[in-house]
Amino acid sequence: VQLQASGGGLVRPGGSLRLSCVASVRTFSSYVMGWFRQAPGKEREFVAAISWSGGSTYDADSVKARFTISRDNAKKTVYLQVNSLKPEDTAVYYCAAVYSSGTYLPKKEREYLYWGQGTQVTVSS
Repeated sequence: VQLQASGGGLVRPGGSLRLSCVASVRTFSSYVMGWFRQAPGKEREFVAAISWSGGSTYDADSVKARFTISRDNAKKTVYLQVNSLKPEDTAVYYCAAVYSSGTYLPKKEREYLYWGQGTQVTVSS
């Protein structure tokens, strides 16, 4: 499984971006997808996860009501809509995948097997 994240950039506080992650895998709909981020000098942290069907999602408390994870299985793509951005959202954002047909949504790094290369989001005026 190969994951390619994109969509990052430089944005002013309060702005928005849509991050995308395209998967090179035959059965994308069999994978739970997640987004993590890593700010300079900090550990990677969980942001959001979505079930294989898209019917179940979970967001970290720090991004609730501002970030939305979604997926399009036909396009083999998972998205992260990031709104009302704050300087503390500055980080490299990574998408991750793990094979699962259940409803459990992993929130720890070690629960994911495949990782994308990351896309930089910088929030600054």
